[in-house]
Amino acid sequence: MSRPQTRTLVDDPLGGTVEQTVLPSGLRVLTESVPALRSASVGAWVGVGSRDEAPEIAGASHFLEHLLFKGTAKRTAAEISESIEAVGGDANAYTARDHTCFYERVLAEDLPLAVDVLGDSVSASLLDPADVETERDVILEEIAAAADEPSEVVYEHFNRTLFGDGALGRDIAGSAETVRAMTADQIRGFYRRHYLPENLVVCAAGGIGHAEFVKLVREAFAPLEGGPSVPPQRPADGAVPERPGRLAVVRDDTEQAHLVVGCRTFERRDERMWALSILSNVLGGGMSSRLFQSIREERGLAYTVSSSDSYFADTGSFSVYAGCRPEKAAQVRELIVEELERVVRSGVTVEELSRGKKMYEVGVLLGLEDSHTRMNWLGRERLLYGEVTSLERDLARNEAVTADQVRAVAADILSQPMTTAAVGPFDQKEFA
Repeated sequence: MSRPQTRTLVDDPLGGTVEQTVLPSGLRVLTESVPALRSASVGAWVGVGSRDEAPEIAGASHFLEHLLFKGTAKRTAAEISESIEAVGGDANAYTARDHTCFYERVLAEDLPLAVDVLGDSVSASLLDPADVETERDVILEEIAAAADEPSEVVYEHFNRTLFGDGALGRDIAGSAETVRAMTADQIRGFYRRHYLPENLVVCAAGGIGHAEFVKLVREAFAPLEGGPSVPPQRPADGAVPERPGRLAVVRDDTEQAHLVVGCRTFERRDERMWALSILSNVLGGGMSSRLFQSIREERGLAYTVSSSDSYFADTGSFSVYAGCRPEKAAQVRELIVEELERVVRSGVTVEELSRGKKMYEVGVLLGLEDSHTRMNWLGRERLLYGEVTSLERDLARNEAVTADQVRAVAADILSQPMTTAAVGPFDQKEFA
């Protein structure tokens, strides 16, 4: 049997020491040791999300997120939660379009317990048919609750219009129809195909030691060994259609209209993402941003205006969200588009560039005071980007962005036709 391979990935004067061990099974184990922290956060990052699902099992990744906490041969569902809460910790999980993450936060001295509980849940869940039926009802309630939140509904319709009917455009939880139809055998099959050692990253950050953590992980996640050796290919349904849609309007008798205006961008490895991040901060990254000042402060047309950017393996999105009175929705949309067109023409000022950079830098540095944020950095970087970037290098990339680069990315991205989704008591003709 081959030996584990260990190396130091980052020895950063601005952060901690990051070490990685690749176990013979292919499982990647990472730590960031920060001796000054008395807490520790551990996460199991799985390279599967809603984008990896065939249409008939849409929502399988999210279904598994629920099921893996329902019990193992060692612990009942109650014992899983009680064991972590008994030491004052917390455990949770989330499903994204391209990954699933299970995590726990405890004091550093309780890390052995946290790893054992996490590994037991992720690698040895019973996936009992009775639990499938219980969680089916819970997930259907979750889907129904989301349908009652127009701020969530508008993003569902924005994604569907932007990315089409394929996997990227679907709701992460699936639909009520697919969740009702999914069988326990389908869910177990999906688990066996994707929850493989080489498709996982297990990482921890805080007051921990690497060698001891590797030993704990190797024992806790041992049940995953012996499965298929290669993760399956993404289904063809995961492809992105060539052209995005332009408009989706959902009529709902709401007191407030909800708008999302945006477009596709580029994949997560594109170097332009640093400039687009700064541009997003300038446009909608706080109370001093252009959109907030123009739409809320100067005209009083909306309570909330913000922008965001997200990235996947082969595409991404930029979006602006606004909540406003229904009769002002069309005007707010026009003002958003006008501001995007203005930044395409004129770029950003020196002051805006500096502020956009500083917002990113301070957000990163403040986050590093928490072991959970450090763990998230490790897992996301290693699973989604294939490497762990040092904090020093990350901040240097942010600082190196020029005003010309921001203007160029604005011209590349924001000059294309915008996609709009709207929810409120109006019809599509309001935005024609």
